[in-house]
Amino acid sequence: MRVVVTGAAGMIGSNLVQGLNALGIDEVIAVDDLTEGMKYRNLLGARLSDYFDRDEFYRRFARGELGRIEAVFHEGACSDTMEHNGKYMLENNYRCSKRLLDACQSQGTRLLYASSAATYGDSTVFRESPEYERPLNVYGYSKLLFDNVVRRMLPTARHQVAGFRYFNVYGPREQHKGRMASVAFHHFTQLRESGKVKLFGEYGGYAPGEQTRDFVYVGDVVAVNLWFLRHPERSGIFNVGSGRSQPFNDVAHATINAMRAGRGEPALSLAEQIKAGLIEYTAFPQALVGKYQCRTEADLTALRAAGCNIEFADVGTGVRRYAEWLAGQG
Repeated sequence: MRVVVTGAAGMIGSNLVQGLNALGIDEVIAVDDLTEGMKYRNLLGARLSDYFDRDEFYRRFARGELGRIEAVFHEGACSDTMEHNGKYMLENNYRCSKRLLDACQSQGTRLLYASSAATYGDSTVFRESPEYERPLNVYGYSKLLFDNVVRRMLPTARHQVAGFRYFNVYGPREQHKGRMASVAFHHFTQLRESGKVKLFGEYGGYAPGEQTRDFVYVGDVVAVNLWFLRHPERSGIFNVGSGRSQPFNDVAHATINAMRAGRGEPALSLAEQIKAGLIEYTAFPQALVGKYQCRTEADLTALRAAGCNIEFADVGTGVRRYAEWLAGQG
């Protein structure tokens, strides 16, 4: 089986390559833009059959020059929610994806692609239905625009198309993302550098650190993608989250205790961590007022109805795995 992973040097893409290799799939074509060269580290140890720069791949794939490809995992995108250049965002996340979709359908290639929970914006219901889709930024809009193209073509699609609305993904191989890296990553680096974690204070009717998100471990995201690879008859747009909403305090609490465990120190309660000065609350930034999701929680009804019964790790379990991985990176 020959497959393509776009955004292969990114967080989800590189973990997906590892997951494919673990299944014995070595005919993996990696696609990315390595202008930021250090991202190559995410592909170390991966078994690849080829690598293409993103511009060359899209051009040659559209012309049918790459031979038979069973599936494309399309993880490549601009995922910076603070990027305000709508022209750039729509070219990268919408128009590029639209051309890829057309090429996949014409060549008999299955497309499994990354959408985003940002499509829901300030909604309080997170179900894959238009009445709940109210993106707060042009990133979310770019993802929604492509989802809507997929919705219109699904009734006549000749080959599998599955879109995954990722919630707050965290886990190995995200160090290149800078400010867009997960809360768990920032907590780990803050603890290592300053000995404490910083969280937003009170906002949106939530107490300090009590804004909640659906945090999903990247290994579980990979498991969902691979499940759909094994089920080519399943198409649609699906939420990919843990199905539970947990406060940022939970992430901080789990990260601190995971690092303490690594040093042979006993676990502390959240109250004990706050009292010890291990957690610090800061004023909510004015720049995010009105643009911030205070709560997300994936409705997994559609995913379960498709037959995908992957069990998702809670924050305590996932963050412990991640902290152990980070500690091993030096």
